[in-house]
Amino acid sequence: MTTHGTFAPARFAFIKARWHADIVDRSLDGFTETIPADQIDVFDVPGAFEMPLMAQKLAATGKYSAIVCAAFVVDGGIYRHDFVASAVVDGLMRVGLDTGVPVLSVSLTPHHYQETDHHNAIYREHFVVKGREAASAALQTLDAMGKVPA
Repeated sequence: MTTHGTFAPARFAFIKARWHADIVDRSLDGFTETIPADQIDVFDVPGAFEMPLMAQKLAATGKYSAIVCAAFVVDGGIYRHDFVASAVVDGLMRVGLDTGVPVLSVSLTPHHYQETDHHNAIYREHFVVKGREAASAALQTLDAMGKVPA
């Protein structure tokens, strides 16, 4: 059991964008290799752009020690992905700073993605790795925050 603070078990919110769900969902697989599934509440949103608002609403509940957001923002050939990715990461950072709840991003924006079996396999595995890294980062962040004098 993962704990936060003195005795209370840590509770995590995991927000997943549904675009490319077959790839994005793998991040939760990696996350649950470290964080027990019974300590995670999972929320689906349509796309990356909706994640900051959901993170803000979840942080405001006071129920979560940390929030993890996962999305795959691809270049559709119209340059929009750079703006979306920037807005999402900025929004997630603002939620963390405004609420004091750590908000971590497993949001990737590859420059050279094509919907081929080869690329899909690469990014599915990459999201598992990123999920593991997010779990480690969440635990390390909570540990560091727990050492800050009141």
